[in-house]
Amino acid sequence: MKLMTEKRNRNIKLLIAYDGTDFSGWQTQNMQNTQKNLAALPREAPRRTVQGCIEDALQKLHKHPVSLAGSGRTDAGVHAAGQIANFYTDIQSIAPERFTPALNSLLPRDVRVLAAEETHSGFHARFDARARTYRYHIIAGRHALPHELRYALQVWNRPSIERLNSYARALRGEMDCSAFAMPKDPGESRFRYIFNACFFVQGDILVFEITANAFLWKMVRSITGTLLFCEEKDMSASGFQSLVDSKDRNRAGPTAPPPGLFLWNIAYTPPPPEAVF
Repeated sequence: MKLMTEKRNRNIKLLIAYDGTDFSGWQTQNMQNTQKNLAALPREAPRRTVQGCIEDALQKLHKHPVSLAGSGRTDAGVHAAGQIANFYTDIQSIAPERFTPALNSLLPRDVRVLAAEETHSGFHARFDARARTYRYHIIAGRHALPHELRYALQVWNRPSIERLNSYARALRGEMDCSAFAMPKDPGESRFRYIFNACFFVQGDILVFEITANAFLWKMVRSITGTLLFCEEKDMSASGFQSLVDSKDRNRAGPTAPPPGLFLWNIAYTPPPPEAVF
């Protein structure tokens, strides 16, 4: 069945938020992988994905399949406050902004469309993105409320923000991120451009924010876990720089778990290198 991707149709851009707790990530598994998984595990239920949920809602609205392109892939358990996606629609009777309530009426409660607008025909949520910002939330030195554990990592010590930011200053510019790469990362290059990385306090939550042109698989969680690990071990800033320069994942710390991570913002014009977020 033909998917609606013709340029003559209107191109609709969505701003999306979701609670990733009960999802197997953003991306719908392709048919080849799905068939392989089902052959290996015939009793396994189809994996629930955010993209799949929204495409199901779009199909109900359009009465035919509609393909949705996202700005980036989040892993299982990772949340989003600022995911961007786009789709082409042949419906001419709905004003662009009305796709927000129309889709929300068809979506589960853990996915919300926050805004919808018509954009130019060539816009692509992923390929046009120039910077991606993630935030990792940490509850330090106190008991978390039960619902908070869905959205933050609890640590019992109170890490030094000054020391953490002395490490984070090493994460700037074009750099080889091999020290934070997973062995099975499919990317051909380990180089990424990091615009900014810093810790700050928001209320009683410690937040790590990082902005880059793109990220390796589980890179933000790997960086977060390493920063916390190094702070706990009282590593010097020069020691952390040496770890980064080593390009050795075995010298880095553990990968932080997914609940604290949010895809926070997608920028379509690159921020200046000295920007502070």
